[in-house]
Amino acid sequence: MIASLIIAVDGPAASGKGTIAARLAQTYGLPHLDTGLLYRAVGVGVLDAGGSLDDAAFAETVALKLDASHLTDTDRLTSGEAGEAASRIAGYPGVRAALLAFQKAFAAQAGGAVLDGRDIGTVIAPEAPAKLFITATPEVRATRRWKQLTARGQDIAFEAMLADIVKRDERDAGRGAAPMVQAEDAVLLDTTDMGIEAAFDAARRIVEAARAKHGL
Repeated sequence: MIASLIIAVDGPAASGKGTIAARLAQTYGLPHLDTGLLYRAVGVGVLDAGGSLDDAAFAETVALKLDASHLTDTDRLTSGEAGEAASRIAGYPGVRAALLAFQKAFAAQAGGAVLDGRDIGTVIAPEAPAKLFITATPEVRATRRWKQLTARGQDIAFEAMLADIVKRDERDAGRGAAPMVQAEDAVLLDTTDMGIEAAFDAARRIVEAARAKHGL
């Protein structure tokens, strides 16, 4: 029997899932985990400890010690340095196992939680009563990310941003044992033609329907 409100928010890069997940967490008074920061936090942790990104055992040790306090510096964790570090350690089985356990424990906490990523509804919390799969066209997602980065002062061409979005989609679709796929019981939310308020309202109504269905 489902006794807690777990909200699984999946979708491709720049679909709006992170913003929506954060708003849902605030609305329902639940802890929120942006799972996309986890590998970045481990990579940064390895660098800060003076370790080598080529040392799988050391990276696993950092991953096993990870806690929520390591995820607060979002500016650094979304930097190019963090992204490169994450890509270097993401393939280590020990790191993947440690972060899988971290995510499952976060989802299982009393009262529920909101998690956003690419395999929350299928791998991390398949029992979640509320599942959303948020998407938008590659062009719209590239525009959102391009505006976000240029507002921070980064110099990047829109065409390069679009190519990166398409590349990430292809990589996520074929990612090992946990590719990005919509869970069979997830509700699809296409935000292509929506502003953030309209998208959040649609997401909230999906969660409310799930709560009513499961008596939460």
